[in-house]
Amino acid sequence: MENTEKKDFCHLHVHTEYSLLDGFSRLDKLISRVKDLGMTACAITDHGSMFGVVDFYKKCKSAGIKPIIGCEVYLAPRDMESKDSTLDKYSSHLILLAENNQGYKNLIKIVSDAYVDGFYYKPRTDKDHLRRYSEGIICLSACLNGEIPKAILARNFDRARSLAQEYIDIFGKDNFFLEVQDHKLAEDKEVNAGLLKLSKDMDIPLVATNDAHYVYREDARIQDVLMCIQMQKTLDDPSRMKFPNDEFYIKSREEMEGLFTFAPQAIDNTLEIAERCNVEFDFDSYHIPTFDVPQGYTALTYLQHICNQGLVERYGDEDGNVDQALRDRLNYEIEVIANMGYIEYFLIVWDFINYSKQNNIMVGPGRGSAAGSIVAYTLKITDIDPIKYSLLFERFLNPERVTMPDIDIDFCYERREEVIDYVKRKYGIDHVAQIITFGTMGAKLAIRDVGRVLDIAYNKVDSVAKEIPFALGMTIDKAFDMNPTLRDLYEADHEVKEIIDISKEMEGMVRHASTHAAGVVISKKPVYEYVPLYKNQDSITTQFTMTTLEELGLLKMDFLGLRTLTVIRDALDLIEVNREKKGYKEKIDFSKMEYNDPKVFDLISQANTLGVFQLESGGMRNFMKQLKPNCFEDIVAGISLFRPGPMDSIPTYINCKNNPDQVTYLHEKLKPILDVTYGCLVYQEQVMQVVRDLGGYSLGRSDSVRRAMSKKKMDVMEKERQYFIHGKLDENDNIEIAGCVRNGVPEDIANQIFDDMIDFAKYAFNKSHAAAYGVLSYETAYLKTYYPVEFMAALMTSVMGNNDKVVEYMRECNSIGIEVLPPDINKSYSKFSVDGDHIRFGLAAVKNVGANAIDNIVAEREANGPYKNLTDLVKRIDSKFANKKTIESLIKCGAFDSTGDNRASLMFAFEDVLDSISRDKKRNVEGQISMFDMFADMGKQDELELGRIDRVEEFKDRIKLDMEKEVLGLYVSGHPLSEYTNKLEDRISITNARINKLKEEPEKLLEINDQDHIVGGMIISKKSFTTKNNEIMAFINLEDLYGTMEVVVFPRVLEKYKSLIKEDQIVLIKGKISIRGDEDVSLIASDVKSIDDDSEFSSQKSTYNGGYGRADNYSRQVLSGTGKKVFIRLDSMSNQDLLSQVYTTIRAHQGRDPVIIFPLDENKDEQKKTYQLKDMGVYASDELKADLASFLNEGDIVIK
Repeated sequence: MENTEKKDFCHLHVHTEYSLLDGFSRLDKLISRVKDLGMTACAITDHGSMFGVVDFYKKCKSAGIKPIIGCEVYLAPRDMESKDSTLDKYSSHLILLAENNQGYKNLIKIVSDAYVDGFYYKPRTDKDHLRRYSEGIICLSACLNGEIPKAILARNFDRARSLAQEYIDIFGKDNFFLEVQDHKLAEDKEVNAGLLKLSKDMDIPLVATNDAHYVYREDARIQDVLMCIQMQKTLDDPSRMKFPNDEFYIKSREEMEGLFTFAPQAIDNTLEIAERCNVEFDFDSYHIPTFDVPQGYTALTYLQHICNQGLVERYGDEDGNVDQALRDRLNYEIEVIANMGYIEYFLIVWDFINYSKQNNIMVGPGRGSAAGSIVAYTLKITDIDPIKYSLLFERFLNPERVTMPDIDIDFCYERREEVIDYVKRKYGIDHVAQIITFGTMGAKLAIRDVGRVLDIAYNKVDSVAKEIPFALGMTIDKAFDMNPTLRDLYEADHEVKEIIDISKEMEGMVRHASTHAAGVVISKKPVYEYVPLYKNQDSITTQFTMTTLEELGLLKMDFLGLRTLTVIRDALDLIEVNREKKGYKEKIDFSKMEYNDPKVFDLISQANTLGVFQLESGGMRNFMKQLKPNCFEDIVAGISLFRPGPMDSIPTYINCKNNPDQVTYLHEKLKPILDVTYGCLVYQEQVMQVVRDLGGYSLGRSDSVRRAMSKKKMDVMEKERQYFIHGKLDENDNIEIAGCVRNGVPEDIANQIFDDMIDFAKYAFNKSHAAAYGVLSYETAYLKTYYPVEFMAALMTSVMGNNDKVVEYMRECNSIGIEVLPPDINKSYSKFSVDGDHIRFGLAAVKNVGANAIDNIVAEREANGPYKNLTDLVKRIDSKFANKKTIESLIKCGAFDSTGDNRASLMFAFEDVLDSISRDKKRNVEGQISMFDMFADMGKQDELELGRIDRVEEFKDRIKLDMEKEVLGLYVSGHPLSEYTNKLEDRISITNARINKLKEEPEKLLEINDQDHIVGGMIISKKSFTTKNNEIMAFINLEDLYGTMEVVVFPRVLEKYKSLIKEDQIVLIKGKISIRGDEDVSLIASDVKSIDDDSEFSSQKSTYNGGYGRADNYSRQVLSGTGKKVFIRLDSMSNQDLLSQVYTTIRAHQGRDPVIIFPLDENKDEQKKTYQLKDMGVYASDELKADLASFLNEGDIVIK
């Protein structure tokens, strides 16, 4: 005991990693060190925030350390509201510790208000606020940045005394301590002398702290790097802020005693304070808001009432009769929900969804496991029938495992905020907050950050970062195991070693705070009574993450903005607008639609699904082409299977679908469960059904087994295997679980079934989620099938601003015979719109044309007819919108082309037109004309012809195109590269279109990393930089017909080709593909040629196209091969239709591998006759085989 006493000390001033990019005390390391030093308690006092207190609390508790919850707050120089740049910029520090739960509540309030109301450079509080919320708080006078130490350093002892008295008055005599620190700085010595005097004079106890920013002395360098990352400085920058030495670590009691021999009581006072501080977090209560129900109802009876109404609407016959089994399912679910205490939860969700639907805000059909609930379906929270599609309630709410339900809702992304505003109005603005999320430092990011701070050459840092493989949860240690090259670099180069050593310490650290894209918390009392608040730009968020809020029993909702819902809404609006003009008869109501239209499935089977939700990636389109879905269940299965892991079973699934006679079941009891997926195990719900129907489990318990399987809990699974096979008796020998054997399934078969489930459970997908998303896939496919013009217009509106996507969809329009027309002042609206059988560009896509100007142009046109010309438009619209920038942009994009004046004439005349009409308007406003204006106007005879536009010869096409690009971000009426299309196709090996496709499947994208490729296009921008060696390098953006790519040109290459590397030059560039992050693709240039230079690149290397068939031809010298041959068996060479399909497919997959055709009719009676395609080879990939298999039997295609 005596030994413990001597070791024990409590650090009351500790900055963890949650003092973002300032503290380097990582929680696990910190708590482990505190324990090793024999200490029994520790505080957390991060700068201005409480981000980490719950994590800290839980980790301390599990390590047997007492957590002290605190914060180092910033004190405003005057008051929280004052924000003057000269008087209020610098605040002081103060340590506040929560003595009890009331103190914790007050601390939350102080910290919340500091962000919400007091933020100015830092989150600041003031003394009035401290006075109001001082109960239960112990205050320490803080570091050299505290008010009292600053007064002592200013030699103003009287001020120090009055400040100390003020703190005693605020917190109480027993709750204020003077904080002594010694980091071996002269200022510390001076301050401590003053504090000692103050302590004696005023009888204020001292407490010893170390301003800990890291755990061990040797961590000081890493903390220094961390601060450089925060301030974007390098370590050797003399102007940067830095700690004076390496004393800011977690010291032992012995070290602290050595520093404070003049005040031994200051050491023991830390333990007295720790003894007094007792905060307990409540992880067992729920704080769901109260829902006000109409008079005469309880929450339960009101839920029953709405559900029963919905039940009749969803399932009732003409007389309103509903099958008793459905009523039983509904009543069972309501009973479970009531027993769990979640009635009000469902009413809250029903209410804001009901509000959305009444206000025409598109709501998704559901997502996640909630679609398995008939309560959710009858409340219209979800739109997918759980009975029809065998969706399980217990996958959503397990009666045997009480957890908060999780209903995530998709809304039209343009109107999501309206729903959140409604919730704020209904429950009170202070009862609703958005949720924080923390960005952490991944392995690659850590390496790049550290390399920059250490000022190590960019290309060296880049080469190290690229050796880290792309994978979820990748760490540097894992990368070392997977990639020997990384270890070689580490051992061969001391700079690389330093980067990696520091990065390993930092990876996974919290780097910055931001607002969760969708999460919203709704609480019973104001949110700040439960959790501290944070202000991120204009949004108020919690300081705790989503998982922490759930642990504290708060109601968390995901209000997700889904672009697809906005596309559907806009498409439906366009259909209504064009109903009479186009003679549309159908009134579309997706909620009542049967998902069984053959034309829709034809569109999907032909892979015409660009823009279709979940089905538009290259890989998914290929899968749909093979799968040929002919029912909704196929789409659901497709969404579930097209993921890493289950992808491996896609060929089996397709084979079983196409050959139902080959489907076998281990036991007949599996057939009703698996027949919907052709005998394959695809869904988590199927695992639950197998466990229930064969093993005799309850559905609740079967969900627990599914969870154990998916998490590979082997001990749990082996126990459950015995129950599954042989059953389980309770303590009274009653059958609790029947088991397979009792249910007529032999033991060996049961074992095999259990093994199969274990193998697949980790990949099995939540069918409820897939089915809900399948609804959106079907709806978007339906719109594309029957209303392609309206759908594509809505789709292009949704990606306005993402020029690569707009270009991609424009090309899709072109391929399906829809022309995209340029903006037009007489035909365009804000968004992309329908103009007959064409799509008209939206005015919102034009730079410098604001929303108010567009509204004014459209409203005036609809009220008083089309504009005759520019002059007419300027006269008619509000002059504040007819500014020069707006008009110039409209001319440049071609919006006046239809009025008869060409762009050159308008560009030369528009400023005079604007000025003359402005003067005319001014002249017509009574009292607005001065004598000077009258005389000035007399000399202008041509003013009589107001706004005249003289004809000027039109600009060349290239100038017009450049103007379009300037104001629209893309070319509409043509493309400067169009005349070089054939040459580019012949010379290049990869396009932006191909790269964009590869981005949809990162594994494929990675295959082209570090490969030699040739790209071609126009240089649209060039930025030059000076390297450390005082050489010039450049980053250029190269645009082809499909998008833009960054090209990095290092000094040697830039010097060699500087005459070619200029803006507007059309060039071919050879180099190495470089992939950073998940999708950041650039080319490191090695050779450059003019587009007119027909000579070959030196040391031409063959290239690989990333496993995709090519639609844009490679010329012969850049085609690649695998070294394999492709054998195709046909019935006859005279089957021209089939041969034509074969040739078309091969042309789309060109390469160097030979194609040999084996006609069956010419190979009878031991004859052997084959045909090799002359001058046409392929790249023998799986994609080629899959495309051929869409019209040939798979057995007739051999690649070897």
